[in-house]
Amino acid sequence: MTDIVITGMGIVSALGRGVEATAERLLKSQPGVGRMRFLQSRHADLPVGEVPYSDEQLRDMLGITPDFAITRTSLLGRLALVEAAEMAHLVDTDHLRVAFVSGTTVGGMEKSERFYHDFLENESKNEYIALHDCGACTDMIANGFAGHISMQTTISTACSSAANALILGADLLRTGRADVVIAGGTECLSKFHLNGFNTLMILDSQPCKPFDKHRQGLNLGEGAAYVVMESAESAARRKVSALCRFSGYANRCDAFHQTASSPEGEGAYLAMTAALKDAGLQPSDIDYVNAHGTGTPNNDESEGHAMMRVFGDRMPMVSSTKAFTGHPTSAAGGLETVISILALTRNFVPANLNFTEKIDSLNFVPVTEVKTNVQLTHVLSNSFGFGGNDSSCIFSKIS
Repeated sequence: MTDIVITGMGIVSALGRGVEATAERLLKSQPGVGRMRFLQSRHADLPVGEVPYSDEQLRDMLGITPDFAITRTSLLGRLALVEAAEMAHLVDTDHLRVAFVSGTTVGGMEKSERFYHDFLENESKNEYIALHDCGACTDMIANGFAGHISMQTTISTACSSAANALILGADLLRTGRADVVIAGGTECLSKFHLNGFNTLMILDSQPCKPFDKHRQGLNLGEGAAYVVMESAESAARRKVSALCRFSGYANRCDAFHQTASSPEGEGAYLAMTAALKDAGLQPSDIDYVNAHGTGTPNNDESEGHAMMRVFGDRMPMVSSTKAFTGHPTSAAGGLETVISILALTRNFVPANLNFTEKIDSLNFVPVTEVKTNVQLTHVLSNSFGFGGNDSSCIFSKIS
């Protein structure tokens, strides 16, 4: 089996731009969830994890002129992609088969909402019509990569999209169909997706409280994160350092309900146990779980029961980082992959913010204050989507 390593990563979220800014905010337990600034919504009272830059600022960071049509989802994705590629020293790629796998669901919808009346009444914004779909956003992000991309594709499985992008990328490496893969996800806030979650009555009017007995729902977020994956042999050949191993992964679907997780967390349980088997690990080998932990009454109890089935009374450290970033839906697996790798390589466990009281039916409490100087060897990251599409990824230190 191919030994897959991570050689670069890039991120932008409500915590700011870049890996270092993200690590600093996590270590200081400074959340990015707050008041809405850029999304034009009548529900501006709802807290969100909004990236703290306007489209104009994002364009300036990337050197993109105002007259060039590009969506916010693509702007965020380009920022993360550029950082990941630079960290991995992915410059001379003409001799490499580089695949780009991106997860997103909203795509260019935010611009379609904003310019809908222009589409109907004049032709001043018609270039954005072609940028509505998810694949178009992937194209726009890929066009910002300085090297050569041999293959690109888009995954849209709601909140497990970015994690599934990593899984597909790893399969491309394992089967020899790519030499290097850039994988992750990107998502911007939109009125459609804010209103949709609000209609489901799963948004909290206050900062979310994952795994708390009194949790009321989630805070939506946005952002982008990608990692560069390749075989250990490829990294050695390119003379680049590996951050960690991508040691195991799995996707399972319990198809219990269109939006709700099963009470016993069947899909989550199957995903975690299959990822452990893929990695050749026992439950006791996992030191930290970066939980999906949305803060909704359904998810947290379901995921908690699934973790109890996997780990029993020997529960590893657990925290959800969605109170830092909001829930960036399709990009969640990408952001939390980067956060998991930061925890693994810098020996800390992020806090599960806003926790006050344990859920009665669960046998654990999350990590409530950041833990530093902890030795982590294996970290498991969960990303669960609508329809019971559940994915688990395991990242391990280089031995």
